[in-house]
Amino acid sequence: MKAAVLTAFGVPLKIMTIPDPVLGTGEVIVDVIATGVTGYAANVFNGSRNYLLELPVVPGPGGIGRVRATGPDATRLKVGDWVFCESTVRSRDEALTPDSILQGWTYRTEAALQLHRHFHDGSFAEQMRVPTENVTRIGDIDPAMAGRWTALGRLAVPFGGLLAGGLRAGETLVVSGATGGFGGAGVAVALAIGAGRVVATGRNAAALKDLGRRLGPRVAPVQMTGDEAEDRRRIIEAAAGSIDMVLDFLPREAAASQVLAAAMALRHGGRLVLMGGLRGTQGDLPLNYNWLMHNNITVKGQWMYDRDAIGRMVQMVRAGLVDLEQYEMTEFGLHDANEAVAYAAANAGPRQLTVLRPDRP
Repeated sequence: MKAAVLTAFGVPLKIMTIPDPVLGTGEVIVDVIATGVTGYAANVFNGSRNYLLELPVVPGPGGIGRVRATGPDATRLKVGDWVFCESTVRSRDEALTPDSILQGWTYRTEAALQLHRHFHDGSFAEQMRVPTENVTRIGDIDPAMAGRWTALGRLAVPFGGLLAGGLRAGETLVVSGATGGFGGAGVAVALAIGAGRVVATGRNAAALKDLGRRLGPRVAPVQMTGDEAEDRRRIIEAAAGSIDMVLDFLPREAAASQVLAAAMALRHGGRLVLMGGLRGTQGDLPLNYNWLMHNNITVKGQWMYDRDAIGRMVQMVRAGLVDLEQYEMTEFGLHDANEAVAYAAANAGPRQLTVLRPDRP
């Protein structure tokens, strides 16, 4: 099969012919039709993001495809089924503290290296082998729409955070970092769940205005200034009432004060869900013990999402609660993988969807 292979950090992907994946028990082989290219893929491939990867590797975290073959323990999947392959692979031998990887993307700890070596290659290829539990049927679709369905991977991440925080219909939510891919998706998913008001914060005024225009009057865009007190005042004013929950998707470059601007605006009994990328000393949040305790504040860290999130997101799309047409999509054939990576880096944003089509030359 043909695949785009990362042979070393800092060099372009190489289009190669490699052996087809071999099926094992508890596994599924999928013909990859479409896979998303993240805006930060270039930083993964040049090594600056410091993702743990054993090279060479076929990169690509998940995608849309059709089942080619199933193991003997699959009871519902059939050859030809349209499916979403999700990249979060968890070890099966420890239910309470499973090790996990993002297939074709990174292994998070040394303990997960063995898992990475087995489910090594990702979706920048004509075929991929994935654990059976990582394959979700999406129903029949027009092949031309396959690229849009890759948005499931972007939508499911904030959906996992909203479920973890227990967002309820009618509540007011603040999405910190709403002008990024995951943050923007979080605004759309929160509205689908029934949030009464979503305060969308970010620095890009044009992107915030576009979010409000597209997603309607329940969205209150707020441009951040970098001044914690002023930003908190703006958030509270835009909420026009108590704030029930904050979903944080601030990037690595953000400061802890930007997290606090929203967190400290929470009502008594409010919830803070952390899913962003703050690192090093910037990731140290000086949350006051007395304030947390007396205000019954819940702080929840959430990495990715639980297994049922993809299936539930498919239901929301099928019901028309989430519109995949909201994205501006640009597609590339497999041989143009490097062009796709460069395009994604230059066109990152809440509406932009860059797609690689391994089914096309």
